[in-house]
Amino acid sequence: MTAFEFRKRAIAASFAVSAIAMMAGSFSATAQESTDPIKLTLHDWTGQLITTQIMGEVLQKAGYNVEYVQADYLAQFAGLETGDLDVAMEMWETTGREAMDAATATGKVENFGPTGMKAKEEWWYPEYMKEKCPGLPNWEALKDEACAEAFSTAETAPKGRYLGGPVTWGGFDDERVEALDLPFEVIHAGTDAALFAELESAYQRKAPIMLWIYAPHWAPAKYKGEWVEFPEYTPECYGDPSWGSNPDMAYDCGKPFGEIWKVGWAGVKDKWPGAYEAIKAFTINNDEMGKMITEVDLDGKTVEEVTAEWMDANQDRWMGWIGK
Repeated sequence: MTAFEFRKRAIAASFAVSAIAMMAGSFSATAQESTDPIKLTLHDWTGQLITTQIMGEVLQKAGYNVEYVQADYLAQFAGLETGDLDVAMEMWETTGREAMDAATATGKVENFGPTGMKAKEEWWYPEYMKEKCPGLPNWEALKDEACAEAFSTAETAPKGRYLGGPVTWGGFDDERVEALDLPFEVIHAGTDAALFAELESAYQRKAPIMLWIYAPHWAPAKYKGEWVEFPEYTPECYGDPSWGSNPDMAYDCGKPFGEIWKVGWAGVKDKWPGAYEAIKAFTINNDEMGKMITEVDLDGKTVEEVTAEWMDANQDRWMGWIGK
């Protein structure tokens, strides 16, 4: 072998080694994703359990280790900031915006984008109550003593009774009652199930009830009723007491409407980049979610059953989220 041929073969071998190294490097970049479990938070309403279960199933199909962790809706941000929790699939614009903004401002929590669902949460009453309070849905009708008493119960009379969600949901209803000088007493339901069980009972008896209803949910479709029309929310209403009808207090308006967001620990994109892209790609709409909530809460199916059915019916869709 001549020196020239030897040199030529050496160069070719060098290129081959470089190519193999590049391929191995590319392979290891993919393999660098952590095998640690991605911790998804669970809360106390059916829709959130479904959303989280779907995301968890999709991530498992992509080969990730998933762990579900029960967490408080607002207090979870402490865990998301430290990385003790990784992903929260539903943060509602209506109740969680302040907590989300405070967390993302630290740089330790990231907004992963909208879920595709639109949130509405507000005071709601059955249609039959308008006979006793004909000024509704205008919120000012609630200031009338006769109207308030029509919504009263033995424990609150002569004040009206407003049944709010569990305390952990936030929502500023106690502050709203005080700021708008409403003759109502706020009673918080212990659980999501208790909230709607009380609505069902009152509706069947045509008993007085004013309560927190949210959408997407089956209740606004099953029951005839209306949301109270409060002064329209603005950020100033929550942050500037001088805004609105009460110059001394904030929260003298309704709840905000808008997106339901996905949020999580800012380290997710570096630790599990493929999962990060899948979470960002996740999207579902109100009609889909409302149907699944109905199947669980009214038809007796489990969260796991409706999730499995959704996965089977939407395979092309969720496979696109994981790049397959």
